[in-house]
Amino acid sequence: MAVDRLKTRIWVQAQIRLCDINNLPAYIVNRGDPDAGAVILRLNRLDGTSHLFNQARQADGEAAWSKASGSDAESRMSDADALAYIERQRKYDPDLWVLEIEDPERRYTLDAKIV
Repeated sequence: MAVDRLKTRIWVQAQIRLCDINNLPAYIVNRGDPDAGAVILRLNRLDGTSHLFNQARQADGEAAWSKASGSDAESRMSDADALAYIERQRKYDPDLWVLEIEDPERRYTLDAKIV
């Protein structure tokens, strides 16, 4: 069963707009393939730590996020570890998008569940 997917560029633009509306600084750190590039979302807590999420798909094709910064919802990684992880992923996937959101108060809400 084919699942219609929003082009990555449009999804990223929408997230930046939502962040603008909510006064959350958001930055495109790396532009990937505009149509189907994967996304890493970095929620920078501005305390030397970040939460990292990789865009994923569930078995039924539904959008999801996988946590790169640990197994539970509260685990974080140091900014240095987050940047090293992103750089490794960028070397592996040149079409990767990296979106960073400065969110020390945890106001940003993911648009899909964490798997």
